[in-house]
Amino acid sequence: MASVTKITGVVLYDTLVNYLVSMSRTVEGAMNRALDALVNVDGSRTADLPGEVFLLEPRINEMEVVIDEHAIRLLRQCSFNDDEMRLIVAALKITNDLERIGDLAVNLAQCVISLREMPKIAAIEELAPMAAAVRSMVGKSLGALIFKNVEMALQVLESDDAVDQYRDRIFEELLRRMMLEPAMISPGLQYVLATRHLERIADHATNISEDIIFWVRGLDVRHGRGLLVANEPGEDGGATTASRVTENSYGLHRDSAVELQD
Repeated sequence: MASVTKITGVVLYDTLVNYLVSMSRTVEGAMNRALDALVNVDGSRTADLPGEVFLLEPRINEMEVVIDEHAIRLLRQCSFNDDEMRLIVAALKITNDLERIGDLAVNLAQCVISLREMPKIAAIEELAPMAAAVRSMVGKSLGALIFKNVEMALQVLESDDAVDQYRDRIFEELLRRMMLEPAMISPGLQYVLATRHLERIADHATNISEDIIFWVRGLDVRHGRGLLVANEPGEDGGATTASRVTENSYGLHRDSAVELQD
């Protein structure tokens, strides 16, 4: 009986991981469509992308419910080691962030539809780089999930400030344009809203990465509790790609640094 229970637990655990990977790829597909449509508002090749994003939303919502129910079933039926238990807890949080990214992709698609009905404006120089930075953050966070790669998760955390800076610079540019050209106000506000959605997507990618670090290493780095020092020189003076996270998890608040390796 114990052997059967163990096999069942392993199967359910692997199924949870597969569900997460499937949902993450669906969400990434919706987000990529929304980003492509945003940076090519008037492009004929992107005309159908907002509609495709809308069609993916119900699937994403359903996958969130399925994963949550599966995680709860695991908690009720099986006994797991610490690593497996951390995944179940992280999964319940990651699915929420994935679902929110899907919602924000829908919001971006709605911005695109509105912009297509408004007067055309000159290209916003930093919009495409901001979209590319957000795309990279989400891609790395989902790659970290699939491969249990802490280094990729750390790279996401380090990229969040850059996205915030893009948002601020774009807002300043749009505000200047809207003050000079009244016709810019309506499309300008849509772009301001779009950059806010992009910044929120980056925040959710950061949340996912923090949960992956918790799952893989058992470290709680939320709310600035972890100190990241990327590409820190090794003891011999040579460069190393290892990053360090100050281990503050479980209320220990220790000063020592714990090296995270892939």
